[in-house]
Amino acid sequence: MKLSEIIKATGAEVSREYQEDFDVRISTDTRTIQKGDIYLPLKGASFDGEKFIEQALEKGAAGAFYTSSNFCIKAEGKVMLKVHNTLTAYLQLANYRRNKINPKVVAITGSSGKTTTKELVASVLGEKLKTFKTPLNHNNEIGFCQTIFEMPDDTEVLVLEMGMRGLGEIELLSKYSEPDISIIANVGTAHIGRLGSRENIAKAKCEIVKYQRGNIFIAHDDELIKKTVEFNGEKIFYSINDVKILQSESDYSKFEYKGNIYELNVGGNYNIENSLSAIICGEKLGLAVEEIQKGLKKYKPIEKRWEGVNAGGYEIINDSYNANPESMRAFTDTILEHYKNCALVLGDMGELGENEVQYHKELGEYINNHKKLNPNTQIITIGSLSKNISEMVKKCKSIHFEEIPQAVEYIKENISHEYKIFLKASRSMKFEKVIEKLGEEDD
Repeated sequence: MKLSEIIKATGAEVSREYQEDFDVRISTDTRTIQKGDIYLPLKGASFDGEKFIEQALEKGAAGAFYTSSNFCIKAEGKVMLKVHNTLTAYLQLANYRRNKINPKVVAITGSSGKTTTKELVASVLGEKLKTFKTPLNHNNEIGFCQTIFEMPDDTEVLVLEMGMRGLGEIELLSKYSEPDISIIANVGTAHIGRLGSRENIAKAKCEIVKYQRGNIFIAHDDELIKKTVEFNGEKIFYSINDVKILQSESDYSKFEYKGNIYELNVGGNYNIENSLSAIICGEKLGLAVEEIQKGLKKYKPIEKRWEGVNAGGYEIINDSYNANPESMRAFTDTILEHYKNCALVLGDMGELGENEVQYHKELGEYINNHKKLNPNTQIITIGSLSKNISEMVKKCKSIHFEEIPQAVEYIKENISHEYKIFLKASRSMKFEKVIEKLGEEDD
């Protein structure tokens, strides 16, 4: 960006006159700052980037943002930009670039499945349009800004994932991203410990349309979303009931939707359901059915999301990136409906608030009463809260362990290699260690 653009976008007070307008790059990290960059110091609960302004200038930064009226530094020849809040300035710069490049912006949120939905949408739209997406799960306000500045100049579609932990956070992202299309994958109980109810979660998710400039809203067919969202444009709702499933395996799905056949190289009914928003999005942005079909078939799950791996002679499906009651039930449905000889390794679900024990018990009851539960199925739980899952399962073998090494030892000694192993837990459980230890050779 030009220095003049930076000043215009942020309304910064400039410390000195500059003779020539010049191109600069924004940097928020003194560890990677380059000569000629403008340093933008961010602040958090445990850090204050303004303490490193001198270091940034010494490394060759052309200037820096600052906020404190008491800030005093020898910055001869540097452009010092005073703003009220550096994060707001970062967001303003991102919004300026968003509108300068002017891609179609597809914004995606949901209690679960938002990263998968983002990947599916980007895979589909990339068949026709130059598409850029939120990397990994950089779905907060800083990640949004980083995504905008990494976006190539020729981007035609920007697919943004939006996460939240409280009210107002998605509204902020909506304000500075100005979506053309918004998608809500679902409203569940993730973060209910912070927000208190599904109604508040729905309210937080529906903030995504607050500053939407386009007229298309796509969402899971949920009465709570329909009741909560305040949007005057076209509203499109979808669910698994809209499709006819033709084939479903652990690493492949084939289904019919609106008279067309689609394939995914991943299993799980919830992956099929997530793909519907990608199909609808593709239709609305002018893709042909054939292009949408190709895009879906090219989709590959990212690490820890229905990821097929082999370790210690076991075939494993790892879906342990995150977990909440809704995604756990969807995960269980898919497995119990299609596998007789399987072991479900389930861990704690985090951030469920004061009712966390009850949510785990209800999942155990759900598994125990599942119409497709096979007596040969084994339920293995790991952690402190997941014990409540195991205790409710009576109709098949169910066993609990506090630690991963104990569970892995049990699997090696008691689970046949004919069994397929499925892993599901919140990220904090670090279930990748289950795979690592299964792959280790015994002494």
